[in-house]
Amino acid sequence: MGVRIITMTASKFTDSPFLTINQAAYAAWRRWKLTGYPTESSFLSVDISDPFNIDNHTLEKIISKISKVGSVHYRTRLDNPADKSVPWRIGCQLGLERLDGNLCSDADSLSSLCVREQGSRHEGYIPYTNRPLSWHTDGYYNLPGEQIRAMVLHCARPAASGGENRLFDPEILYIRLRDENPAYIDALMDEDVMTIPPNVENGVQLRGARTGPVFSIDPDTGTLHCRYTARKRNILWKDDPLVQEAVMYIEDLLNSDDDHIYTVRLRAGEGLISNNALHNRTGFIDDPNTGQVRLIYRARYYDRIRGTEFSTIYSQENQHVMVE
Repeated sequence: MGVRIITMTASKFTDSPFLTINQAAYAAWRRWKLTGYPTESSFLSVDISDPFNIDNHTLEKIISKISKVGSVHYRTRLDNPADKSVPWRIGCQLGLERLDGNLCSDADSLSSLCVREQGSRHEGYIPYTNRPLSWHTDGYYNLPGEQIRAMVLHCARPAASGGENRLFDPEILYIRLRDENPAYIDALMDEDVMTIPPNVENGVQLRGARTGPVFSIDPDTGTLHCRYTARKRNILWKDDPLVQEAVMYIEDLLNSDDDHIYTVRLRAGEGLISNNALHNRTGFIDDPNTGQVRLIYRARYYDRIRGTEFSTIYSQENQHVMVE
């Protein structure tokens, strides 16, 4: 069974800072979240000497950085950066076990992201082209009990040019929205705020419609969860002026030069680990003549990275200390 996600208002966490009625709790959490929040992309970087046996200090550093900003950019020195077991093994050491397979993933439930020829089962899916990917969280079309909570992207080969990723912490998005207008948060928590229509190919329905909130809460840990896509086609937003305002605010923010948006271009043997942070990808150009043909392995999980749950990293009695 997948992880159960429900809306905040139905959660047992009635004193949650993510509920707009709890203004004092929000002010305290906001202060904690923003204190010392780094604005340089270099903060994300962590060197992993042996991805198959990560030492405790490095694991603590990864967990600490993800607890603060939601993502990590790891660097390895591998004789074979295209070893597909690397992202899987890294995930295992971070408590990630329940992989999310999908229509285009490989038999091992990992996805090999590269440009695919027309006529393949990947045709029509932008991750398998060299076109830009708009801002999104992964699995926004999944069932409520199968939301993507964490992911590992591992670069086997970079493109000749382009293919940068931009990353944005969903908790910072929450802060920006709530500070602008708390009513945006209430609107984006509605169960029917965003609908992904059915996926139909050649008259066959591959996936039914998916309707749910943008922001929700894990009922066991109080952790904020975000489900979002900036796609214009085949996305149905609730017909409500406040929702439309909130969606436009998000779009403007993600397309701005906000100093909490990080940019990373992965080289061979490098990767990204995140609790399904908001991310995009620029377009890229491959060069088969030099072997610079982009290949990224993607592992998506129903689990959240161990030790980064809200109830673990934030409490009045046990404030989390960030490892440098």
